[in-house]
Amino acid sequence: MRRKPNLGPRLEKCAALLPDEPASFRGRWRASFGNYSELHVELGCGKGRFTADAAAAGPEALLIAIERDPSALVMAAELAMSRGLSNVRFILGDVGMLFELFAPGEVGRIYLNFPDPWPKSRDAKLRLTAPNFLRRYAAVLAPGGELWFKTDNTPLFDWSVGQFSSEGWELRDLTHDLHANGLVGILTGYEAKFIAQGLKINRLAAVRTAETKTLADGEVPRLRNASLCDARGYEESVETNAKKEKRP
Repeated sequence: MRRKPNLGPRLEKCAALLPDEPASFRGRWRASFGNYSELHVELGCGKGRFTADAAAAGPEALLIAIERDPSALVMAAELAMSRGLSNVRFILGDVGMLFELFAPGEVGRIYLNFPDPWPKSRDAKLRLTAPNFLRRYAAVLAPGGELWFKTDNTPLFDWSVGQFSSEGWELRDLTHDLHANGLVGILTGYEAKFIAQGLKINRLAAVRTAETKTLADGEVPRLRNASLCDARGYEESVETNAKKEKRP
């Protein structure tokens, strides 16, 4: 995303939702901002459509939205401010900060919506559903806590299901066509566009159990032969099939 004009002043206007030194709240997020009953985390909030709707739908939970692009972050924060939402906070950063920001077992739910598929095998470790990341999520999730994962990319989804299973997560509500019978749940901006294009959305909820591996479980397995065929998922399939149908 192109850098937004007047980024600094715009961020300052949203200061109420941008905590200084966010790591200082580790272990006490809920109590620090209003004694919320739950703490939820969104990884990569983008422009904030999902963030704002999720915060509005769940006023009992404090939602921490993490985004590494400051231009996207300011748009998300401005949207939340415009809607008068007080149960959301934004952090400029990425998934690598999780254990710095949250104490073990502090988080009740993590949202992971439409992450980059990193299709090449050599880049598999960068996928946000790779074992090295799953163990970070497990380290901050409470027992019984959930990770909600959505993607339009079916090869990534199927590969991720295998990773979750190998790492000891319990899978619930797994579907390859979330909106088959009408819209379900809260949509992201990307998701709304994909649905308009006729693409199917994959979704699952992964539950942290006593068998779920964490950072304390030693060496992370190496990922071999992990390339994703049809790396762009249904979008590429639709385009490719359309071209084939036009051939004489």
